[in-house]
Parts: sequence; structure tokens; C-alpha cells
Amino acid sequence: MKKSFQLNLIAISIATLLLSGCNDTEGSVGELSEIIDEDDGHEHETVELEGRLAVLSADSDQAVLFGLTDGELLDTFSLTYDSNTLTASADYRYAVIASRANNYIGFIDSGIYQEDHGDHLHPYEQAPVMLDFTLNGNSPTHIVKHDGNMIVFNDGNADAGISASVQVLTDSDISSESTEIPQLDYTINMHGVAKIQGEYLLSTVRRDEAETTSAGTLPDQVGIFHLHDGEYEQEGVLEENCPDLHGAAQNHEYVAFGCTDGVLIAHPHDDEYHAEKIANIDEVGDARIGSLYGHEESDSMIGIASGMLFAINPGVASMEKLEWQVADGVAAVSYGFSHEAEYFLVLDNAGFLNILSAHDHDGEAHWELETSIDISEEDVSTMPEGLSFSMTAAQNGDYVFVADPIAKHILQIDLETKEIIGDIETSFTPKSLIWLGLAEEGHDDDEEHAH
Repeated sequence: MKKSFQLNLIAISIATLLLSGCNDTEGSVGELSEIIDEDDGHEHETVELEGRLAVLSADSDQAVLFGLTDGELLDTFSLTYDSNTLTASADYRYAVIASRANNYIGFIDSGIYQEDHGDHLHPYEQAPVMLDFTLNGNSPTHIVKHDGNMIVFNDGNADAGISASVQVLTDSDISSESTEIPQLDYTINMHGVAKIQGEYLLSTVRRDEAETTSAGTLPDQVGIFHLHDGEYEQEGVLEENCPDLHGAAQNHEYVAFGCTDGVLIAHPHDDEYHAEKIANIDEVGDARIGSLYGHEESDSMIGIASGMLFAINPGVASMEKLEWQVADGVAAVSYGFSHEAEYFLVLDNAGFLNILSAHDHDGEAHWELETSIDISEEDVSTMPEGLSFSMTAAQNGDYVFVADPIAKHILQIDLETKEIIGDIETSFTPKSLIWLGLAEEGHDDDEEHAH
């Protein structure tokens, strides 16, 4: 059997506001269907604010853009390479296409953006377009975004004698095709990651074999780098080591890095960075927390170790295992916070969206499984080889979009009502997807790991 749901954004109860004049453009983005400028002496302009979806096809080297007002296919773009990952730029205007094996990052302009008009931000809507602007760092792998910046960690290549590097850019840099992007250049290759806080970059450091506590090309320290004249210069190293460092996340105050023996926590204090280690609890066992998720509005972060979930609370240096599986043998295929961190989402290979929510207990948040939504009536054993269910959370409301490669459609789920409220049929097999549009403040610390 196959589920069939009609795309019905009216059911979301999104209001339509008619605003008179450019200076009256305001309101909560997540509650608007459109903004119409009237009586300003210009041609009327309608801006759809639900956003758009960029979707990679598993059938061809193409990316497809859909509008979310009516599920319309807006355009299809041929990609340069056949091995790509997909994420969004720092302010969610651009789809970011990365091909690690080909030292390439390209950009598709969603066409939805806003400009600062002094007393307000004015929204615009245009047709999506593939940009000529590209980044060509060697082996771009960890791509993260925070506070209006996208940080690309290029691993480099030992065989070719190419060292690692970090590039930091904004949506404005992309739109202007800037050639003056702040950069950090290493003298050695490494599989690293970097996080940004203001003018400071916390970026991994790989020591030589005689000193390191890590295996292979993994780093074991975190350096403190300060921006000077467009380049990052090292000012120190966190006092705690982090064996086999992999994965990082941050919230409004702390930055966390995954280590073999726990989670390294860093935070600024009196113009200095302090570090401490939250040791692994017994439930971690021989596993390692190698992926971390954070959000500006969440005090706790979520760590992943061999499919197990752990809540990490840097403020009180605690770690707690979370239960989320609805059945034995189920494995997660995608994770992420909702746009205001009210929920943490786990999409599994059995076709369930598992929704965790936080409850306050003695002043500390504890995450629990609230519900699981069946998002597929297909036989999951027929999942095409190399593919899985995938999801992306809207950044202007409590909605998540789930792509089903078996049924060849994309479902829209309202996290508040826990109901499927929309369905976009695709003529191709969806591989991955990302939401694009006008994001509200405080979106999640998203990470794309390109392999």
C-alpha cells in the first residue's frame, strides 16, 4: 500500500497578511503565507514564505528545487559531479553541494532572501539559479554553520602533500562571489572540524606521531585561533586533550568535541577559553561519541555513539543515555533538532520519525521519547541499495520534511500536532533534501559530514 496525502498548507493555519507599503513588512515568518507590497508606486510583489526544498536525485546527477506553497517543481539543475552531499548555507539562502572526492563545493541560490532596509528586513522571491561561484579546498568534509557563518574544514591529502585548511564564509560572501574569504591554513593534513565564536575559531590540531593520542589522521587537541586581517592566527591550545577527536557541536555558550574518553567542553571566560572533560558514563562502553548536535536555544547537546543517544549538559557537566528505539534492531539514519530545539528528531530505518522532547527536572532538561510517527507503508526491505529515508527541519516553524526513496515522495509533518499534513510526489528517487528560506533566529548547529 502507498500513503497518499494532498499538500494542504491551509491546514497548517498559516495566515496571509496583506501589508501596505515596504515599511510595513513585518511579522513572524513561520506564520505568514505571503507578503504583498501595495500602494508604494511599484509593481505588486508577492513573497511566499513557507520556503523551498532542494532535493538530490539518486537516479541522476541532478538537484531539484520545489516550492512549499503548492509543492511546485521550480527547476532542475545538472550537477558537475556524481558524488555529492547536500546542506544549506549559514542563513539558509543557498543549497550547498559538496563533492569531497572532487575538491568541490557549489551553490544553488534558492531565490528567497531578505535585505536590510534600515527599520526592517525586506523579503524577496526570485527564480532559483545555479551559481558560477565555487570553493575548491582539498577534500571538504565537515561543513558546519553557526551565527551567520558557514565553516568548511578541508581535510587535505597526505599522498598529494596537501595540508588541511578551514574556510569561513557568509551568505553575503556567496552572493558577492567574494575572493577574500577568511581562511586558516595548516601544515599537515587531518580529518578535523572547526567551530566559530565571534572573532575566534576553535579548530582541531593534529600533533606528530610521537605526541598524539589519536590514531590515523584524527586530531587530539583543539586550537584557539583569532582573526587578523582575513587570516586566523593561533593564540593557544585548550588544556584538555581529546583522543581520536571526531564531531563537534555548540550552543549559546559552549562548544563540545567528541573524544574516545568523553566529551571535551570549551567556553569563554574573562577573555580566555576554559576546557573540561565530561567523562564517558558506563553505558557508552567501548563506543565513542563521534557525532554531536547542538542548538542555540538548548542547554543540552545530543551525542551519538554507535547508534546510542546521549544527552550532554555542559553547564552541569552531565551525560545521560536516552532511550528512543521503538523496537529492537532499529537503526537511526538521520538526526536533528527542530527549529527552536523543542524537539530532537531521530529518523530510523524502519520508517519511523521518533520525536524526543525535553522536560525540566530540578532545573535540568531531561529528554524523553514523546511519540513515533510511521512515515512509510512501504516494505522497508525494498529500500534501494545505498539509500535511506532522509529528513530536513524547517527553520521557520515546527515542520519536518521526510523523503522516502521507496515511495518516491516527500512528506511534511507538523511537529506540534504530530500529523502528516502534506505530500510532494517526485518523479525521481530522492536521495537527500534540505530546507531553504527565511530562517528565524536561533537555528540549529547543523553539520554535514561529506564522505
